[in-house]
Amino acid sequence: MTDGLRKGLASYGDAGFSLFLRKAFIKAMGYSDDALDRPIVGITNTYSDYNPCHGNVPQILEAVKRGVMLSGAMPFVFPTISIAESFSHPTSMYVRNLMAMDTEEMIRAQPMDAVVVIGGCDKTLPAQIMAAVSADLPTVVIPVGPMVVGHHKGEVLGACTDCRRLWGKYRAGEIDDVEIEAVNGRLAPSVGTCMVMGTASTMACITEALGLSLPMSATIPAPHAERFRSAEASGRVAAAMAKAKGPKPSEFLTASSFRNAQVVLQAIGGSTNGLIHLTAIQHRTRHKVDLDAFDKLGREVPVLVDLKPSGDHYMEHFHHAGGVPKLMKQLGDLIDLDAKTITGATLREVVAQAEEVPGQDAIRGKTNPIKPEGALAILYGNLAPRGAVIKHSAASPKLLQHTGRAVVFESVEDMTNRVDDPDLDVNADDVLVLRNAGPKGAPGMPEAGYLPIPKKLARGGVKDMVRISDARMSGTAFGTIVLHITPESAVGGPLALVKNGDMIRLDVDKRRIELLVDEAELKKRFAAQAPAKTPDWAKRGYAWLFNETILQADEGCDFDFMRENGKG
Repeated sequence: MTDGLRKGLASYGDAGFSLFLRKAFIKAMGYSDDALDRPIVGITNTYSDYNPCHGNVPQILEAVKRGVMLSGAMPFVFPTISIAESFSHPTSMYVRNLMAMDTEEMIRAQPMDAVVVIGGCDKTLPAQIMAAVSADLPTVVIPVGPMVVGHHKGEVLGACTDCRRLWGKYRAGEIDDVEIEAVNGRLAPSVGTCMVMGTASTMACITEALGLSLPMSATIPAPHAERFRSAEASGRVAAAMAKAKGPKPSEFLTASSFRNAQVVLQAIGGSTNGLIHLTAIQHRTRHKVDLDAFDKLGREVPVLVDLKPSGDHYMEHFHHAGGVPKLMKQLGDLIDLDAKTITGATLREVVAQAEEVPGQDAIRGKTNPIKPEGALAILYGNLAPRGAVIKHSAASPKLLQHTGRAVVFESVEDMTNRVDDPDLDVNADDVLVLRNAGPKGAPGMPEAGYLPIPKKLARGGVKDMVRISDARMSGTAFGTIVLHITPESAVGGPLALVKNGDMIRLDVDKRRIELLVDEAELKKRFAAQAPAKTPDWAKRGYAWLFNETILQADEGCDFDFMRENGKG
């Protein structure tokens, strides 16, 4: 078996010449033969001036390189796409699969015996893990870590749950221009990902539960020295994996590993995005997501982590309370503690080292949960034949069983233009419906599912309404919001058939979302639909590839040819 610099030689028809040429050019960087003869650890560089979440990556890189070299291996840093949530048009989800392809191909194309992937902002960790399980090279994942909290008028602030809460107050006229500008400068006081249980934190916790990162790595604040010591330790582990040629993801990511990740997703009050990303990751392996089993798990697993938007605390409080190891200890037999991690240790050994923090209240016990059921529920019905999801841990209890009149928006643009129209026919008991916001329809399934409360209702004190769509929602958001309606309206899903004034019934306890229109009328509406055609935005390049091959939410929104066995 070839390793180190001899791996994956460029094809010139002469392997000896290929190695000779490779060494000749890399020596231009000043490397010695001693350095070049060692096992190689590739290290991704996801830093970008567009990505403040990854602002600590340069320091993390230096720490990882230090750990690799202290262990006798050779680090090689290489760049990949860097996706920043608030800087990606039309949405970061649109380029997640491109990042996964970029990362996978760079791992395959360049000589390395192990790889360290560094990410954090919402779509980067899932993209990197999708790539890692497909490339199946020994992999260590390093999350960049959450921001520290901000403060405003004596109140603790966290991006972006408090972004949304305070922006809602501004829309309602409760906060003026001067105060919202002050808030804007205080919501994100450091580099790192959102310090609430948004998608970035959710994916970091899932990664740790899968055993792909070191214990506590999900929760260490981005600016803390501990973050860089953990990065150095990760470099040491990667060097050991490079020498041992394993373990590879395929060797320790089992059905139990993925079930553990689902348990943790439910117990942390995790993001709805986490389910899409975990589905995409699992579909890169032989282990597929069963939405019914996931929902059943949600009825058995309580929410134990008291973090916004489902609770009150922030990621640094979760960290100082003992992080994911302490959570898994509290979950007890709901976790398969015999599952392995990248170090070769089992989760049982990890949990045995969990810190006991007297008086902490960020991680509850099973007898005193934040919520008796998990964060996410799967809904079915004539509106969602293949499923929809609701984060009921962050919803209004009184709206979890609700029947209301549909107020329909045809697109994100239509919603933007009309939602605050004083003449909009809407009241607090209505159900706001957004369609053509799914994977193909938008495109890229934007986080538009958090439909704003119409301004005239917000100013009347309305804080929540039932909202349904084929879009996604930020993990930092809250409210009674049904998402990922599948199949989406743009491919002929039933959401396309809803008309203003139709009655819609939501019953979360029964896991149902129904359009209360008789079957004959729905068939008539379906027959009257115009046939689908390729939209103008999808005529060429990546847009064409995306439109032609993107899967629906229940299959993780990956490209159809990127699943485990390719396009079948």
